[in-house]
Amino acid sequence: SLPSISPALFGKSSTSSLPLIRSSKQSINQSPGASLQPYDLEFLKRLVMACKEDTNASAQDEATEICKTELESRRFQVDSLEAELLDVKAYLDFGSEEDARKEVGVLSTRVRATATMLRYLRSKARVLSIPDLPQMEYEKDGGSSSCIEDEMLQSIEMVTGVLESLVRRVTEAESETAVQKEMALLGEEELSRKTVQIENLSVKLQEMERFAHGTNGVLSEMRERIEELVEETMRQREKAVENEEELCRVKREFESLKSYVSTFTNVRETLLSSERQFKTIEELFERLVTKTTQLEGEKAQKEVEVQKLMEENVKLAALLDKKEAQLLALNEQCKVMALSGSNI
Repeated sequence: SLPSISPALFGKSSTSSLPLIRSSKQSINQSPGASLQPYDLEFLKRLVMACKEDTNASAQDEATEICKTELESRRFQVDSLEAELLDVKAYLDFGSEEDARKEVGVLSTRVRATATMLRYLRSKARVLSIPDLPQMEYEKDGGSSSCIEDEMLQSIEMVTGVLESLVRRVTEAESETAVQKEMALLGEEELSRKTVQIENLSVKLQEMERFAHGTNGVLSEMRERIEELVEETMRQREKAVENEEELCRVKREFESLKSYVSTFTNVRETLLSSERQFKTIEELFERLVTKTTQLEGEKAQKEVEVQKLMEENVKLAALLDKKEAQLLALNEQCKVMALSGSNI
């Protein structure tokens, strides 16, 4: 917070003191015509009255002290204006253009008021620098008057130098304010361009939002389609498991059927072989029957022949017996003949 000058120097209570410098936020909310505070007007009036009432050296010293105090306060005011100008620069970088214009207007009005006050103080210093003022009475001797005059001249020279430096600083502040106004205009143009860019970006953003909504719809449809495909895949997988189980069952049935067919084939082959064997047996049986018939015929023929042979055998046996009898008879004859021969 910047210091404020108390009106107690001019016979008023300090409770009615008003700060010379407001914060930058309060300055933005003020109108440009309100920057000249009521205290400044009161100070001008009382300073004029003090000039008129300077009738002795003590009043002159008091006026000099008032001028010094006021110069210090104005120096603080200029410093505060420079600080506010820096705040305005920063605010121009980050704040709105309307607020920046208000701040620049307030600062310009305050600078003009400060310049007016400094001009008045300069004129007052010139009045104080006149050696033979009317209504001035000295209570001391000439040596003390010359010392007072020397001190007064030194004070006036110091005040004049300070005033000139303050005027230079105020001029620099005014030029800086003009530069800031130009920068504010440039900022407005840049803001307009940025506004157009923001509008273009908003249009693009709306298009992107519409595209995103369409994309979201497509993605939702694709998600639903994927969920349907997943469900269909699950159903197909379950069906594949069922088909695999059915295939295993069919394989088992096929294996059993295959074994049954193999058995049936073997039985059929066995039957076929048996049939062939039956045919062979039938052929052999037929041959056997034929052979048996033939053998029976031959048997009958052989029986006839055997009968004939038996008859011939009987005949031959009888003939043999006859021959044996004849042989015995011959043998007996031979024996007789032998005996008869031996006897001879």
